[in-house]
Amino acid sequence: MANIKDVAERAGVSVATVSRVLNGHSPVAETRDRVLAAVHELGYRPNNVARALRTARTGALGLIISDLTNPFFTELADAVEDAARSLGYSLVIGNAGERPEQQDDYIRTLLDRRIDGLLVSSAGTGSAMLREVVASGTPLVLLDRSVPGVDAPCVRADGRAALTELAGHLAALGRRRPAIIVAPAGTPTGDERLALFRTALARHDIPLPDERVGATPDLQPTGGRQVMRGFLDLPEPPDAVLATDNLMALGALDELRARGLRVPDDMALVVYDDVPWFAHTDPPLTAIAQPTRELGRAAVRTLLARIEGSPAESVLLPARLVPRRSCGEPAGG
Repeated sequence: MANIKDVAERAGVSVATVSRVLNGHSPVAETRDRVLAAVHELGYRPNNVARALRTARTGALGLIISDLTNPFFTELADAVEDAARSLGYSLVIGNAGERPEQQDDYIRTLLDRRIDGLLVSSAGTGSAMLREVVASGTPLVLLDRSVPGVDAPCVRADGRAALTELAGHLAALGRRRPAIIVAPAGTPTGDERLALFRTALARHDIPLPDERVGATPDLQPTGGRQVMRGFLDLPEPPDAVLATDNLMALGALDELRARGLRVPDDMALVVYDDVPWFAHTDPPLTAIAQPTRELGRAAVRTLLARIEGSPAESVLLPARLVPRRSCGEPAGG
């Protein structure tokens, strides 16, 4: 069975360098890649129990995802795991299912396992348990969703430029009665996307009245369908709808089809979140894509900085508009 000296010899580095890589103290990328390649080729498995006794670390990170059934969060969790493994860490994942009480149960479980640090994409508007994590001294990084009152860096996408571009895109296509489906009131991401979209539309003299703002009771297709039903029953229904989550968008699409309405002929539809099959629907759905893989890598880097006691700031990565055909774009547009 290979040992750490074998890995060092194969990679052409010192034993100390191998140890630093496996403990997350990464040197330059080229050296780190050589060490990790040697670990893989030799099938080396570090003794995490012994390492924990020496360093008071376990080599494990925790990740709590708000809803693993949501394709965006599934890909985000995969990105976090890839990044953690590339730096020699294992990852323990908990699915909160958008239930704060279930999130708290996972937080307690992960802290009992003495993880080195915790990443949380918070369910709802968070919970007091997150503040307890901060008070305990366990390194914490928020992912995708900020939580008011929790003193921890947050890694998330910035939709400002994409929503500004979307407003101009809709205006250019003659869509003057937009509506928006948002997360339950008080959800930071939902509130922010609403404010940014409303501001962007105002630059084109396009109003977004409260009657065309629909907050779902949940982040599921049923909620999106319920809001779309209300929009279609208005005396003057919208001519474009932005769904600020991919699952809500599917519910909205179901309601349109149930009424015999077609996208984009009768209604434009845009989704905040892009998933691979949106390019293959009929019509292909215009979407705002978040940099999911980059978010996962940035979250792990930020958490490791906190574990090492280094300063760690919040990270904003730009989302981008992906025009397809669901707003009446011309062929090839």
